[in-house]
Amino acid sequence: MDAYEKVVNARSKERSISKEIIENLFDDYFYVKGDRAFGDSQAIIGGLGELDKYTLTFIGIQKGHEMDEAIKTNFGMPEPHGYRKAIRLMKAAEKFKRPLVTFIDTPGAYPGVEAEERGQHQLIADCLMTMAGLRVPSLAFIIGEGGSGGALALALANKIYMGEGAVFSILSPEGFSSILYKNKSRAREAADLMRLTAKDLYEDKIIDGIVGEADNKIKIFDLKKIILEDLKYYSKLSSDKILRDRHEKFRRIGV
Repeated sequence: MDAYEKVVNARSKERSISKEIIENLFDDYFYVKGDRAFGDSQAIIGGLGELDKYTLTFIGIQKGHEMDEAIKTNFGMPEPHGYRKAIRLMKAAEKFKRPLVTFIDTPGAYPGVEAEERGQHQLIADCLMTMAGLRVPSLAFIIGEGGSGGALALALANKIYMGEGAVFSILSPEGFSSILYKNKSRAREAADLMRLTAKDLYEDKIIDGIVGEADNKIKIFDLKKIILEDLKYYSKLSSDKILRDRHEKFRRIGV
C-alpha cells in the first residue's frame, strides 16, 4: 500500500479499537467515568488495569465498529469533557504512582462550535502540559488514525509506538491538500509528502517502535511485551530521570 492507502486502511472499521485492546491486554481492568464537571465522554475511555505485577492507568480514544457505536463515540472525535476526563486520569496516575498507557485512534478533536465554546483548545493544551510534566512513566500507542492535536494530546509520552498500519500526522491528507494545493483531489500526493506512516516516522526518529499486526488487528502479545519491557526499564529510574527522559526525547526530534 502507498501512504494514502494506509491512511484509508487506518480508518477501517476492521481495525482494533481501544476497548478491544484494553480488555484483551489487561488481566483485570476497571473503567472510570466522568470528568466531574460536565459528563462522561464515550470517545475517551480510561481506568485502571492489572498487567502481570503492575497496576497501570490507561486512557483510550474509542471509535466503534458499527454505526450506532460510532455515533455514540462521536466517530472518535473527543469533546472538551473527554480531555478533562483524560487529565483527571493523568493526575490520578501521578498521585498514586501508576504508569500511564494511552491508546490513540482519532481523526482529531471534535471541531464543533459548542466544543470551542466549552474550551476545546484550552483543554488540549492542558492535556499536553499535564502529560509533559508527569513524574511517572508514560507510553503512547497509535493504533489506527492519529490525527492533529486531538491525538497529540495523549501522545506526549516517554515512548511512542505505532501499529504497522497506523498513521500519525498534524492533519488529514485531505486537509493538507486543501491548504497546500487549494484542492482536496491531491490527497494521495499530500500523504506521500507528509511521511505519516509508521515506517516513515520510525525512520525519522519520531516514534520509538512499531507494533506488529495481523489482519488489521494489533498483536496483543507484542503489545504486552513492549509494555512490560519498558515498565521494567522505567521502574529503575527516579521520577526526575523519567521527567528528563521525556523532555530530552522531544528535544531530539528534528535535530
